Amino acid sequence: METEAPLGDANPSGSPSRAADGWLAGTRTSYDTVADSYSDYTREALAKQPYLLAALALFAELVHAIDGGPVADVGCGPGHVTAHLHNLGVEMFGIDLSPAMIDLARREHPDLRFEVGSMTDLQLADASIAALLAFWSLIHIPDYAVPTVFGHFHRVMRPGGPLMLGFHVGDESRLKTQGYGGHPMKVYVHRRQPDQVAAWLRDAGFTVKAQMILDLDQSVPGAILFAYRQP
Repeated sequence: METEAPLGDANPSGSPSRAADGWLAGTRTSYDTVADSYSDYTREALAKQPYLLAALALFAELVHAIDGGPVADVGCGPGHVTAHLHNLGVEMFGIDLSPAMIDLARREHPDLRFEVGSMTDLQLADASIAALLAFWSLIHIPDYAVPTVFGHFHRVMRPGGPLMLGFHVGDESRLKTQGYGGHPMKVYVHRRQPDQVAAWLRDAGFTVKAQMILDLDQSVPGAILFAYRQP
């Protein structure tokens, strides 16, 4: 069972005056708590999502088209998607805010590189990666911090490199208090319209190339955006 509550006055998405350490710490602790259950929940999920598999296959082809290079899965969780792209021939490594998730990813995928880190302060050298994936990890970043995150993505990517984002579609932010095996959580989930995310990407120096909307008839559709880092 997963429980979400409307944020109301507690919504941190609009103002940087809300302490960043608060929502970051809550996200980190929440995913440390649910790491094992989350991994079990998601381990076979991708195999049942043909449209996501097709999108990831396209992303792999885009990376191969630029002659490859290291690719970061930012917000990698237990590393299942990282490993999937690795199996498609992409030079993947993963970064996640949760140390427990990174420990689990290293155990389950010992042949891959995983690091603890935050997309709000990405510790990668300028122009050091060929491409970047953020697969439903941006959903925990408040609105005011998204331009900073996209600025880091632009900084660490090589010119012309592809970017793939996946996120929930909607117009609200909610506080998730329980999930993945019934464990307590305190993590904010932000649903956004693709046009808004695309506008932030353009402002950060990306060219948006394609958009996919998934599960249109569900209460919370998903979106995939493909973009390129401008020269």
